[in-house]
Amino acid sequence: MQRRMIVVGALIAALTLVAGCASAVGEPPPSTNGIGPITFAIGFDDVSSWLSPVIAKWNAQNPRQKVTVLYLPEAANVQLDQLVANLQAKSPVYDVIDMDVVWTAEFAANGWIIPLKEQDFQLGDFFPSALHTAQYQGKLFAVPDYTNADLLYYRKDILTKAHVPLPSAGSTWTWAQLASLASSVAPRYGLDGYAATLAQYEGLTVNFAEAVQSAGGSILSGNAVTLNTPQAAAALDNLILGLKQGWISKKTLKYEELNAQDAFEPGPGHPQGQYLFLNDWPDVYATLGPDAARTYGIALLPGMNGHQGSSTLGGANLAISTYSLHQQTALHFIQYLTQYQQQKTMLEQGSFPPVLKSLYHDPALTARFQYLPTLYQAIETAQPRPAVTNYDQASLVISSEVYQALEGNKTPRAALAEMQSDLTQIIRDG
Repeated sequence: MQRRMIVVGALIAALTLVAGCASAVGEPPPSTNGIGPITFAIGFDDVSSWLSPVIAKWNAQNPRQKVTVLYLPEAANVQLDQLVANLQAKSPVYDVIDMDVVWTAEFAANGWIIPLKEQDFQLGDFFPSALHTAQYQGKLFAVPDYTNADLLYYRKDILTKAHVPLPSAGSTWTWAQLASLASSVAPRYGLDGYAATLAQYEGLTVNFAEAVQSAGGSILSGNAVTLNTPQAAAALDNLILGLKQGWISKKTLKYEELNAQDAFEPGPGHPQGQYLFLNDWPDVYATLGPDAARTYGIALLPGMNGHQGSSTLGGANLAISTYSLHQQTALHFIQYLTQYQQQKTMLEQGSFPPVLKSLYHDPALTARFQYLPTLYQAIETAQPRPAVTNYDQASLVISSEVYQALEGNKTPRAALAEMQSDLTQIIRDG
């Protein structure tokens, strides 16, 4: 919180300058009738070529309610700091906010975003799991923009050469089978076994949550922390054992998303790629090249001890700032972004998983994006991260303790006990 407050003055000064520049180039002055030009705050990492045509189409259809995109920093924690500083100052600079799904509770609890009416949106085609992340205390405070779930990428060409049966659509290996293949097949073809995002940051929180869920456990049940369980212990023990045995490379302790992706794909110094398996988000598929379907396969995450594998639910939600002067236009813009055509554009040009279930059954799309049926099942079985009002603090505790255990600096039981205690206190204080 102290770090956030330090940057408030500088941020608000900069944002005021942005608003002043908008007026200087002929935009109409702000009004309070709810209709007029708006801004759309979105992280730079969430934008590719999909956004420009979507905004251009809106602006052409709504010349008196144009949207100006304000890009947030690429790092999620810096995005959060900037948004919080702005909203704490009650600035009207941001109208529509594209925010990580784990921020909904914090923003709603602090009164920074307005509640929405369910009847204003066609929610029947949305994934229920995604909708759940947009609610706080049973009320809708945002609308899902896109959703996400980790997938297991594998080298189909290598496993075929090794005469390993591939999983059918919607199925996968168990953790034990994955460990066996990563230990035996990968070295025969000059590869390491398994890569994931195990650096000490949010990606480690995601991977640990997935391991716990795939062992039949959970981090949170209601408001109770549930890490003092055999399932959580088995999940952490399995990751540590993989590192000790070498089928999880210790290099992955430095990997964030792009590091893991770059190591899995062919590149300078490793023309065949470095890993047999990769746990990562669906957007990796768009970078695998024209022969992706022949070289790579995609499956659900592995399960443990008879339990189904389960991804951590990702994605982003669209919310309206409490301090927006044009909330009616903001509402209509969110409705527009979540329509079928805009969701389709986001998938086709940005590889972002849409929140509308019907898009996953479009024959033309499933022919182009062959992973869609598997992704559909992964999203349906994914579980959200702990919905606490100070999620960033909770995630820091999880990633720090898990990392200490993976590095061998703390026993698994000690790390889990510390997480149990600290997360309980965070929830109590929140």
